[in-house]
Amino acid sequence: MSQSLADSTADAAGTALGPARPLEARSGPEHKRHVDLRRLLRFVLHRPGLLLSVVIVVLVVLASFWPGLFTSQDPLKGLPTENFRGPGGSHWFGTDELGRDVFSRVVHGAQLSLKATLIAVLVAFVVGGLLGVVAGFVGRWVDDVLMRFVDVLLTIPALFMSLAIVTALGYGTVKVAVAVGIASVASFARVARSEVLRVRQAVFVEASRASGARWYSVLGRHVLPNAAGPVIVLATLDFGSAILAVSALSFLGYGAPPPAPEWGTLISDGRNYLANAWWLTTLPGLAIAATVLATNRIARALDGEWSRQ
Repeated sequence: MSQSLADSTADAAGTALGPARPLEARSGPEHKRHVDLRRLLRFVLHRPGLLLSVVIVVLVVLASFWPGLFTSQDPLKGLPTENFRGPGGSHWFGTDELGRDVFSRVVHGAQLSLKATLIAVLVAFVVGGLLGVVAGFVGRWVDDVLMRFVDVLLTIPALFMSLAIVTALGYGTVKVAVAVGIASVASFARVARSEVLRVRQAVFVEASRASGARWYSVLGRHVLPNAAGPVIVLATLDFGSAILAVSALSFLGYGAPPPAPEWGTLISDGRNYLANAWWLTTLPGLAIAATVLATNRIARALDGEWSRQ
């Protein structure tokens, strides 16, 4: 009787465990990636504005790395006989005073502007994030000294600081990018410090310290991964602001020298012909505005809408 009871118990356990194996298989990493991808696609497709923003950013990135996909015309050569041609089938954005195709100059200018923007955001992210992490994780007098330095940076308007730095460094796309990045360090340091302070007081961090983990292990395995999210979102938001700052400095003549087709330089060159050639400034300006609004829409979706779901 005891043998039959053991057999029936084993059969019941086997029956109970049988359906559980496919569930474990379905809940593996591949299934999670599949579910997350479906959620992401549904999240984007249900928001037309976000979908349009993603398309615009993808087009700008493609134009930056492969401008030949959009135009085959040389942005530096023109025909004087075709100067000041309005937008049309042969020249989508018209031509400038030298007969150069404005659309090809906008497309090729995306490479210079995006390069400067990426450098600026990277400088702000690395330097500001490092200051914030050190201040928040070490604390004590180190926190006081670093945050007072950040407070001094916050009192100076970003554009004025960028102008001062680029005047000291000299003209050029990379120097403009470094100046814009340094001017944005303070905001990244503030956000990184606040997130590190929040995560440092979490229960799992205290438990890791109590178990004897080294400080660098706690920082690398627990603090940085959990504090990086808001800083990455800030980098996405700062991307649009960096585009505007880089274009503004290029407009003032601090960017790449002519005839380099930077976006800000295109607007600066066309402002003298607003009366008879409005497209020289309007269409490059619309390209800048569309890129900035698209990056801000994506950052807002990452910061609020996606995190709530």
